[in-house]
Amino acid sequence: MSGFSVVDVNIDSTTTALVTGANRGIGAHFVSQLLERGATVYAATRRPDSIDVPGVRVLALDITDPEAVASAARGAGDVNLLINNAGSSTWADLLGDLDAVRAEMDVNFWGTLSMVRAFAPILAANGGGAVVNIASALSWSVYPGNGAYAVSKAANWNMSNALRLELASQGTLVTSVHLGATDTDMIKGYDLPKNDPADVARTVLDGVAASKIEVVADESTAMVKAALARDPAEFYRQFLTA
Repeated sequence: MSGFSVVDVNIDSTTTALVTGANRGIGAHFVSQLLERGATVYAATRRPDSIDVPGVRVLALDITDPEAVASAARGAGDVNLLINNAGSSTWADLLGDLDAVRAEMDVNFWGTLSMVRAFAPILAANGGGAVVNIASALSWSVYPGNGAYAVSKAANWNMSNALRLELASQGTLVTSVHLGATDTDMIKGYDLPKNDPADVARTVLDGVAASKIEVVADESTAMVKAALARDPAEFYRQFLTA
């Protein structure tokens, strides 16, 4: 996708980034790569004792806790890059455990939105900056057993589309990230091709620096997106029986 330039977003020594879910997976790679690029980094996680990275500012943060989000905003008023990486996957079906379905939405939609609402004024005060929301290839498709996750990530995707319009007047770039299976704890133990999380983090940061509004991180996700233009029966008949 071509760049949608609201403001130029440099990722260098002028960047102060906050990464949620920073203690493992893609989040940990965001932290390390941002540091390599010279950024100041707030590493936010529910388990601050799990982060032992020299040079980072560690924040205790549960994005589903409004007071914790407000506290993070009070303590990180110099942020100009917000990376909403924290996510949840319960592998719940929509007709299964409703609490698990709500938990997916609480993190992947409501928690992410809460972070943007808290930090939007900070980004404005610091020149506009950028928001990165980690969505999924499953924003655009559903496989058996991941209905709740897919729905929450579809909401996350269109949330980014809406926020992009709402934040354009303050010069804030909003980038939605879509990726397939990636080698993190979320799908540990599944025998299937997986992205290297370091490659995903690098692709995302390069995309933000290029002012991209959407980053599609791998070929399989690009194929899922392309399939949206076709008859959905072509995709879903593989799961449906007569």
